[in-house]
Amino acid sequence: MNPGVIAIICYALIAVTFAADALTPELFVVAILLNGPIALSGIALRPRLTVALVVLAEISNVVAGYINSAQAGHHWQPVAIGDRALTAASFVLVGYLTMRAVELARRSGIARERERRAETEVRLRRALDGVQAYLNVQLVMRAIVREAVPLLRAREARLVVRTSTMFPPESYVFRRNEEIELERRALEPHLASLVQRVLGASGVTAFDREDPIARNVIEVSTAAGLLAGPLRDDAAQSVLFVFGDRTGEASRSLLQSYCDGVAVALAQARLFERLGAQNEEIARQNEALDERGRVIRDIVYALAHDLRTPLAAAQVTMQQALDGAYGELPAPYREILKTSVASNEDVRNLVETLLFVARYESGEASTVREPVDLGAQVARVAVELHSLAESKGVTLAVADGDEKAVVTGDAHELRRAVANLTANAIAATPAGGSVRMRLAIRGAEASVTVDDTGYGVAPEQRGRLFERFARNEGTMGSGTGLGLYIVRRIAEKHGGKIAYEPLECGSRFMITLPLARERFG
Repeated sequence: MNPGVIAIICYALIAVTFAADALTPELFVVAILLNGPIALSGIALRPRLTVALVVLAEISNVVAGYINSAQAGHHWQPVAIGDRALTAASFVLVGYLTMRAVELARRSGIARERERRAETEVRLRRALDGVQAYLNVQLVMRAIVREAVPLLRAREARLVVRTSTMFPPESYVFRRNEEIELERRALEPHLASLVQRVLGASGVTAFDREDPIARNVIEVSTAAGLLAGPLRDDAAQSVLFVFGDRTGEASRSLLQSYCDGVAVALAQARLFERLGAQNEEIARQNEALDERGRVIRDIVYALAHDLRTPLAAAQVTMQQALDGAYGELPAPYREILKTSVASNEDVRNLVETLLFVARYESGEASTVREPVDLGAQVARVAVELHSLAESKGVTLAVADGDEKAVVTGDAHELRRAVANLTANAIAATPAGGSVRMRLAIRGAEASVTVDDTGYGVAPEQRGRLFERFARNEGTMGSGTGLGLYIVRRIAEKHGGKIAYEPLECGSRFMITLPLARERFG
């Protein structure tokens, strides 16, 4: 009841009781009935009203007593005075008890409201956990309707999802103690109209049977009302309908919180599916790239392997011809033959390089692991490349190194790595320059350093110096761009590394390898 109406009733009862008390004999104390409106004021839950009524009752009691005594010739009877005093005390007592009861009721109401809110939050959290447990969009949609029914204490929940105007919408329907139904068909006109109204609203909307359009939808479920909320879904237009008997503000607020939470879960599921699809596409593309890479490596390997024999045979034949095995050759023909021998040697070196790279890329690199005297390999490379350096007018020298350095690996590959570095240094050094090789031991590692006084490496090319087909254009001729890449692969395979350092005049390349365990540790 409205507190204002209760106040009017209380004041009216005090007025009536005062009039009756004033008109009755002195010994008939009607004022005791004033406790009625005082107690009634507790219903209004307004302590100030109770206090005002107590004060008014006390005044009425005194005034009515005076009127009664005046009517009796101003004769004051002791019994009447005692009754009036007891009545006045009862007003205070009833007023106090009424205010205490109001305070206890208020506290109890607050406690019940907090308990209700806590219980509602627990239910909401459980419902959202039940939805967020899935990362599949279809499972999330099924969980949305399944969890909505117990959360709202409803009879039925329906989720309408429209992803395209070209196809009928999907409807997920769940009723108590039944399986979730999935419908793919056009919506009934009334339901389609409600969907558009809800999508145009800013939040949850409540409908009852007074609404002519909603009535046809509600009657199908035999519920008293309907709550509907849109889901923020970028991929589709989604509306959640909940059929039940509770459509008040608390239920609308609860459904709004639920819709906000499940919209986030739905967005996460869609994002997870998109990421999964992208990962599958990336994996497919990577697999295709790997397959193409394997095909290319196989082709290179096959061609290089098949070219080795005819190139070697041609080399032998042309060299025999130069040596006079087939008789004396005219001078012009000998010059042509010398050029052909040199060109054939270049092609053979290219084939060997391609075979080496193909083996490494296909995982067929050498598995030889034996002690290797690194100093002996450096000395051998210096002897082999001495004539090349001399033909270019470049001084090739081996600096005095440390004691014998023994590493573990394939001697042929390690010698090739040192030879590639040294040959590149010779090619990058103009006539009159010098190339110096040096072997050193630092702790548990051995290093081979090749310094030259050549053209150096341009700053913009240093970052990819050891990648495949990387060339230092204009300074090292027209090589394959695989020499330094091969050196890097050999060093890494043997547990080491390669580094480049620019010098004031020229370049420095260094291979660092771990010493053999028999030598160190």
